[in-house]
Amino acid sequence: MDSTLIGSDEEARLASLREYSIDATLGDPGFDRLVHLAQSIFRVPVALVSLVDAQRQLFAASVGLNVCQTSRDVSFCAHAILRDEIMVILDAQKDSRFCNNALVTGEPHIRFYAGAPLRNTLGYALGTLCLIDTEPRDAFSNSERRNLSELAALVLDKLEVRRLEFARRSSQSRFENIAATSPDAIICADQQGLVTFWNPAADRLLGYRAENILGRSIDLIAPQELINRVHELATAGASLIEGRTIELNVHAASGASIPVELSASMWRENGRPSFGAILRDITERRTNEERLFQLAHIDSLTGLANRTMFRSRVEQTLSDQSAACVMMVDLDGFKDVNDSLGHSAGDAVLVTVARRLESSVRALDTLARMGGDEFSILIPGLVSASRAAEIADTVIESLSRILTVDGQAINIGASVGIAMCPEHGSSVRELLSSADLALYQAKAEGRHCHRFYKTGLREAATDKRAYQSEVLRAFEHHEFELYYQPQVRLSDGALIGAEALLRWRHPEKGLLGPGAFLSALEAGYLAPRMGDWIIRTACNQAARWRAHGSPEFRMGVNLFGAQFRTGDLASRVRAALIETGLPASALELEITENIILRHDDQMIGPLRELRDDGVGIAFDDYGTGYASLSMLKRYPLTKLKIDQTFVRGMCESSADAAIVRAILYLGHSFGLEVIAEGVETEEQSARLRKKGCETAQGYLFGRPMPASEFARQFGLSE
Repeated sequence: MDSTLIGSDEEARLASLREYSIDATLGDPGFDRLVHLAQSIFRVPVALVSLVDAQRQLFAASVGLNVCQTSRDVSFCAHAILRDEIMVILDAQKDSRFCNNALVTGEPHIRFYAGAPLRNTLGYALGTLCLIDTEPRDAFSNSERRNLSELAALVLDKLEVRRLEFARRSSQSRFENIAATSPDAIICADQQGLVTFWNPAADRLLGYRAENILGRSIDLIAPQELINRVHELATAGASLIEGRTIELNVHAASGASIPVELSASMWRENGRPSFGAILRDITERRTNEERLFQLAHIDSLTGLANRTMFRSRVEQTLSDQSAACVMMVDLDGFKDVNDSLGHSAGDAVLVTVARRLESSVRALDTLARMGGDEFSILIPGLVSASRAAEIADTVIESLSRILTVDGQAINIGASVGIAMCPEHGSSVRELLSSADLALYQAKAEGRHCHRFYKTGLREAATDKRAYQSEVLRAFEHHEFELYYQPQVRLSDGALIGAEALLRWRHPEKGLLGPGAFLSALEAGYLAPRMGDWIIRTACNQAARWRAHGSPEFRMGVNLFGAQFRTGDLASRVRAALIETGLPASALELEITENIILRHDDQMIGPLRELRDDGVGIAFDDYGTGYASLSMLKRYPLTKLKIDQTFVRGMCESSADAAIVRAILYLGHSFGLEVIAEGVETEEQSARLRKKGCETAQGYLFGRPMPASEFARQFGLSE
């Protein structure tokens, strides 16, 4: 053991620690409740009550850690007990004292630590109440320090009760010696209820001096129900409160009624029963506990339940009844409020949303703010899916009404995901994840709508997570490549360009199309880097083909939504064009309606910049979603792409043929070029040419192919 960790009064500290019978504290429900409260308040995976012995630290209570003790040599708490104030390590990997610690380099991989010393009335630090996270933090605020200190004081309260109980079990004389210096009121009485011991703390709490109370009846201070219970137990020989604490009011000499926590025990001396009681004034504690409970379970901004309480309510509901409905509600357009009007306006919107949600559901339902702009609703006993849909639509309608903040009219919307119990899950985890998946589906399918969980969403999410863990490795190992599908002029069949399409040459699953991995890629942090790579690679290939066989060649590249989030799309595209020497007019960027719906406020600026530079902007899959004519007016488009579903059906379906004609008419009316996708037959090609469609792509002209095969087929230099 590092000798620097042991101060000159270490033996006295260890002697003081032995008074608490530290091995006996393990498994105490009072400590368990406090560490769970700490975990909820500070949002950490691990919270501990740690008691530091000579060679080890023992955990009187823990959540998130499955061991009961560790060596003192590696203990963070052994350092924390040497301090008067809370010890905070924001990032253990960057702290020279701990970066090589076994608990940092190995399990549980500590990055963040905060430990409040547990000092008894003699000033000795017995251990800590500590918080542990596997992620570093930027700060630990003064308010967080205050909250941790107040929780540590509650832990010390519990420890003091245990110390006195241990002393009581040892001997009467030991008990009275310790009781004389205890901050808690200690009172003993015989079987007649006459006071036999009264410590100084009892004098301070209740106002009776020992010489005036010894030998008098305990009913001077105790409520009648406790007196009756004492007499019952004196006859039965049972434990007074069977090892538990109770809360009650006692009478002070001044006439005041004081709320106390009472821990009592009974023993026999010379065959006669005696009773001991430990009393603690809990007036301040009740205030602190209520505040800490609110902090742990109530969202401070909206006054709604928070995530912790919501999960608890769902768990309780599932144990009480077989049917329930959970809805996840996410605001649409809220980011724009924060960005344009500031966070104070955003907070005002969230408060208004909370009040509108309250008016949309019953009083017995549970509303919660899960974090950010996401809310949740628990509706116990609801079995009707149609009724759930009605409630969801009511919520969407309510939240879509214009609201005013500081005289500014604000318009937001909402998307709702719905999960029904037991159809979509019978556990808290299943039900909440099902509602989350349904919410994601609602946002992916246009927002301002509700969606129920359906079979396949969870499997798709599992596949997505699996791919997310692989895509970075695949990118670094150059497993991604671009395939190119030719685009031709219908009037003469001449090659005019190609669309670059991403493929993954998976080492085990073979060549994968974007449908297998694109959602996972777009949801991860790699998407902007991948987008940059695609643009540079495609531009470089287009420049080479323009220089060696096709001087008017134009390359189409699909954009990810994540490329708009970074805010520098225009500059990155310009850099790729300069790097490869490709003219701006030879590049065409393709956007989809889904990207517009998710990133509308972030898109128009960079797209206009690029369009002004000469870069083409194509609207892909036009006609398959909810695209309005206003999109054609607002966005700086140069081309519409007719979705392949309409092209494939146009020869057999008059409706599909009408849609193709309408898109061609719209495109030409707006001065846009129109290209048809999915052309597979000569008949489709002829009909499109006759309807005035200028260009096309599809299997009739060539499947997506590697650059080398594309160059051979069209007589270009690779």
